[in-house]
Amino acid sequence: QVTLVQSGGGLAQAGDSLRLSCVASGGTFSDHSMGWFRRAPGKERLFVAAISKSGDMTYYADAVKGRFTISRDNAKNTAYLQMDSLKPEDTANYYCASSLYRAAIMTWDGLDAWTLGTMVTVSS
Repeated sequence: QVTLVQSGGGLAQAGDSLRLSCVASGGTFSDHSMGWFRRAPGKERLFVAAISKSGDMTYYADAVKGRFTISRDNAKNTAYLQMDSLKPEDTANYYCASSLYRAAIMTWDGLDAWTLGTMVTVSS
């Protein structure tokens, strides 16, 4: 069973960039599609970005399209979320998730592993 460990995040100013990393262990990473979600304080968890098992397909929420980039390095068992042109409304707890069963993770179900998340705080 895969285990995920997330790193990155922290404090940023509007317009800055941050990168989140999600390292998998205990399974065959390339068998899992990967996704990123976020939950702003007091709000529901929302989809941010997803990537297919091979990395050839990516999907984004409209709110981050053109600013965030999801990628993966199957040789390093790692998925990334590059966040550019950050805005205060990007402030949230960001979660990494994996699925052995789904081609793309765009909703919070069908997952086989997920992280507790890391906080990203963007000031204006």
